[in-house]
Amino acid sequence: MSTFQLPPVAGVPALSTVERAAVLDALFEPCAALHALSLDILHTKNFDSYNDLIASVGVQLTELSESSSTSDKEWLDKILGAHPRLGEKKVESAQSQAEQAQLNTGGEEEATQLRDLNAKYEETFPGLKYVVFVNGRSRLVIMENMQERIVRADIKLERLEAIKAMCDIAADRAGKLQQP
Repeated sequence: MSTFQLPPVAGVPALSTVERAAVLDALFEPCAALHALSLDILHTKNFDSYNDLIASVGVQLTELSESSSTSDKEWLDKILGAHPRLGEKKVESAQSQAEQAQLNTGGEEEATQLRDLNAKYEETFPGLKYVVFVNGRSRLVIMENMQERIVRADIKLERLEAIKAMCDIAADRAGKLQQP
């Protein structure tokens, strides 16, 4: 896993823009659209904990999902689409690599099914990638959830589930990346 450690949350507002972007990147995924949305709140608001910071970003994301503006939805989709595909061989972020490690075990048949489900998901929800808090669950359990979400084909619910998953992932990462 990465050697990056989160700074004390009380000091986040005083960080440089680059340092605040690194905090967002470590908690979520590197994403210019998320930087544009959330860098200012990390500078202007004091947080009692990283969970509070993550919840504030979650509120911003939820507000985008509830907006009637097409451009807000497109902005949100850029952020949600920043997560790597599950089961991809090449995953950029060290956190995602570690979180997805158990998904890259198992047979080639399951790997092919996961690739096919990713393609079907992205066809059903253009611009999005399937986001879920893996949290130790098996590839089969994850694929069942993905299939259910594809069959449901509800973009509004999908965005909300992806936001919740992103925040759950970020909270888990915060617990692992905080300085002792």
